[in-house]
Amino acid sequence: MDVASGSASGDLAASLTLAYPEMLMAIGAMALLMLGVFRGNSSTRLVAWGSVAILLMAAILVLAQPNGRFVGFGDGFVVDPFAKFGKVLVYLGSAVAVIMSLGFLRSQKIERFEFPLLILFATLGMSMMVSANDLIFLYMGIELQSLALYVLAAFNRNSLRSTEAGLKYFVLGALSSGLLLYGCSLIYGFTGTTNFDVLRHVIVPGEMGLGVIFGLVFLCAGLAFKVSAVPFHMWTPDVYEGSPTPVTALFSGAPKIAAMLLFVRVLMGPFLGQDGTVVPEWQQIIIVISILSMTVGAFAAIGQTNIKRLMAYSSIGHMGYILVGVAAGTVGGVASVLIYLMIYLAMTLGVFACILSMRRKEGMVEHIEELAGLSRNQPLMAMALLVLLFSLAGMPPLAGFAAKFFVFRAAIQAELYGLAIIGLLASVVGAYYYVRIVKIMYFDEPAEPFEQPMSKSMRMVLVTSTLFILFYLVFANPLLRMTEYVAKSLFL
Repeated sequence: MDVASGSASGDLAASLTLAYPEMLMAIGAMALLMLGVFRGNSSTRLVAWGSVAILLMAAILVLAQPNGRFVGFGDGFVVDPFAKFGKVLVYLGSAVAVIMSLGFLRSQKIERFEFPLLILFATLGMSMMVSANDLIFLYMGIELQSLALYVLAAFNRNSLRSTEAGLKYFVLGALSSGLLLYGCSLIYGFTGTTNFDVLRHVIVPGEMGLGVIFGLVFLCAGLAFKVSAVPFHMWTPDVYEGSPTPVTALFSGAPKIAAMLLFVRVLMGPFLGQDGTVVPEWQQIIIVISILSMTVGAFAAIGQTNIKRLMAYSSIGHMGYILVGVAAGTVGGVASVLIYLMIYLAMTLGVFACILSMRRKEGMVEHIEELAGLSRNQPLMAMALLVLLFSLAGMPPLAGFAAKFFVFRAAIQAELYGLAIIGLLASVVGAYYYVRIVKIMYFDEPAEPFEQPMSKSMRMVLVTSTLFILFYLVFANPLLRMTEYVAKSLFL
């Protein structure tokens, strides 16, 4: 693969050209903040659509960057096909989350201009995470994202559940940051560097030393919290349930993708070694976390009655499936992770578009039993939700089946047969709670009809995600070639 490379470390101007998308978001967010301050909450919709425009323009800037691998800011910031793919996915996920939030904020009387700005600042942190090539940049990106997300979780100040969700997320997030920083300090102390490129050559299999191994364990623990992998998942159900629903939709999409891509970059960069020789040193950790996440996500969701809590455990399970591809430690494994993340984003945004559109006189519908008779009251929404739930369950020929097929194939090619078998069994168990929702929608006695039809923006999100899931196989080959190209760029 012909990939150009370059370094802009000694030239500030050249480094800044690599960060044009991040600069656009930072400057745009500051400008929109001033607009909101002077015009008040009446400017919320203008600020929201301005944030969407900035995110889309940032995505265009990313796509316009030259192909190849370029580093800047002291070799701590990298722009390569992997980073470009991740940024576009994150920007689209955040933009859709902003669009989906508008109606909800107005109906709940919490329409404040700070909401889209917090998403914009969080996305700036996610963008830094995806391009991190140094432990310092890694931490800066994570904290910039996390500080904004803590506030978003507690955004509905009049709700006790939302305040509790924000507090839990903040306390546990601070703990995970401490673990991550301790791991980074151990790695730096025993290697003398924080740069990923240098670490890749310094770390030698069999000679890592106990300090580096401990540092890697703590680093993985901190990153596992960010992707809500077991046993660092304890915050996820409570925060998902307590946060405003658009915030839950955001949590399940862009931040998970950014954290997982950072996880992949760390393991496939500094801890890959020459020709993948260091992979066995961390592979066991990822296998254990993956198995625990898949099984807990499958079994713990069975007894859930709140659809947001169910989606939390669903998210935990899906992170486990994605970690199957990470555990493979190969180009095929990384390519399967990228495909899965792309499909997962479409599935979750579609499901949350349905959840946000389910309203009755007494408020939002959050309990699964209240979906009874949805097929008669809203047949098109029920059909779209059926497609999305079957895809989440991994049923062929939908996109969710292809996502699981590729990660399990990567595990088998890496001779991780036990991991692939456990994943298949967990997927079968997990299908139960998705099918149960479909049974309630189509066969239970109808409940009170919903109050209002879907908004145009919500309908657009739902239709787009459903069509992508339905017709994924039509354009699967170009996407496969693209993800393989992106994955190969990470191993250069």
